[in-house]
Amino acid sequence: METSRFAAVRPLRIVIPGGSGQIGTVLARHFQRRGDQVIVLTRGPHTAEWQTVHWDAQTPGLWTDYLDGADVCINLTGRSVNCRYTPDNRVEIYNSRIASTRLLGQVIASLANPPRVWLNASTATIYRHALDRPMDEKTGELGGRESGVPDTWNFSIRVARDWETAFFKADTPNTRKVAMRSAITFSPVPGNAFAVLSNLVRIGLGGKQGNGRQWVSWIHEDDFARAVEFLIAREDLEGPVNIASPNPEQNREFMAILREAWNMPNGIPAPAPLLEIAAFFMRTETELVLKSRRVVPTRLLNRGFTFNIPNWAHAAEDLVEKWRRRP
Repeated sequence: METSRFAAVRPLRIVIPGGSGQIGTVLARHFQRRGDQVIVLTRGPHTAEWQTVHWDAQTPGLWTDYLDGADVCINLTGRSVNCRYTPDNRVEIYNSRIASTRLLGQVIASLANPPRVWLNASTATIYRHALDRPMDEKTGELGGRESGVPDTWNFSIRVARDWETAFFKADTPNTRKVAMRSAITFSPVPGNAFAVLSNLVRIGLGGKQGNGRQWVSWIHEDDFARAVEFLIAREDLEGPVNIASPNPEQNREFMAILREAWNMPNGIPAPAPLLEIAAFFMRTETELVLKSRRVVPTRLLNRGFTFNIPNWAHAAEDLVEKWRRRP
């Protein structure tokens, strides 16, 4: 069953370090509506419907009191990767993830009543560039050593692998741990991946990117929140878990379906060299659209999780409809 065993007894106290961004907002809203107590740890001023508490993600402080006796910790802390991978940005991307995870491990280990489950963000990017076959938790091949791929791709994989290493090395015997290897989560809000791709589609630039053969792993925000709820409830699930739709799409089909949802029959393709130039001026990297991520959620499926929106056509239609209804 997907219903939380915890919720059957009482509301949960859920602490979300780094929960002020898109994913944190999706989860906080989901659990708040369920009747749980949500506490977001944030480094900057942040106004929300739920409780927010300041932390610096570097040192213990008063925020540790909120973890003591909490049911769940969901760590989403990490500097945005939507930037150029300059030396300074690489240091910040790396340290913001690994250092905060180590800090949480030390704090949770010291608590009299630690959270019963700790879910830590990870990424589907941890797998190699995969055009040939799907990657699941058991048979998937971790990347980082491929030849002929951009150095930025190998950097992302090194971050992901070291992130998980720091997480699983934390000595927290009374806390179950799950690394969430998440695909791109699509939400109908400005500034995220759905907004960027939709803007391209609506101005006629929504054709295939690169050669279009690369796979896109994705998940609708509603299924992402439900998957996290499922992971909290299933006490027999720990270790790495892929959180992605069971139906990845190749880029050319992915973009064609998105164009159809927006009623845009045509889209100019963007060859890889053009994408590199555009990424330079947009101060970002092309990894998001050119690396092939063919990730499947075998562990979720084997435990009985059911996706409400497993197909991209359905997801795209739903997201576009919600975007159009935005105030």
